[in-house]
Amino acid sequence: MSVVVSLTGIAALVLGAGLVLLLQVIPPTDRISVTRRTISEYGLSEHKGVFALAVVLVALGSAAGLAVLRAQRRLPVPAAVLGTLWTVGLLVIVAFPKPDWAAVSRADFGGTLHRIASVVAFVALPLAVLVAARTAFPSSPGRRLLARVLAIGSLGWFAVILGAVVVAAAEDGRWWTLIPLGLVERGMALTELLALGVLLAPVGERPGPSR
Repeated sequence: MSVVVSLTGIAALVLGAGLVLLLQVIPPTDRISVTRRTISEYGLSEHKGVFALAVVLVALGSAAGLAVLRAQRRLPVPAAVLGTLWTVGLLVIVAFPKPDWAAVSRADFGGTLHRIASVVAFVALPLAVLVAARTAFPSSPGRRLLARVLAIGSLGWFAVILGAVVVAAAEDGRWWTLIPLGLVERGMALTELLALGVLLAPVGERPGPSR
């Protein structure tokens, strides 16, 4: 049963990611720049329902898979807390869409929550994978290494954003113009989903020694 739940969770992740990719090729969202505009921009389009469904699918798939790991005692408490922050963060992103900067000059309460939830979610997930890797794969060093590499890669994408913020603060500029923000965010999202998929994928049991 746990294998079915894990595979269902991974299928939800794939479907959610597929819907976001679909938004990048169908009109009118195909006109949204994938290099400069963030993924949340789809939430302001005519296809905002599709975007919301995609994010909810990723959140539910994550919750299901992490719950299985926790039940199998392959998910330490700190990793479970971080995984919960990731899941809740995704739901907050849907509940409080990104502000339409063409219509407002500053973020309101909902916009502030959206920003905070985005940062918390994108940071919490790779940390959860790093914390859980050893416990999740005690006898699978290859899977453990792959999960860690992907998690570190995810944090590397986020470090690019932090670097832009620091440089912009020093030069009194706009940090989001210093990097291809849309491309960086999409790279980070893809790397994090891959890391999560590696973590959630069922681990086959090795046959015990013959007696």
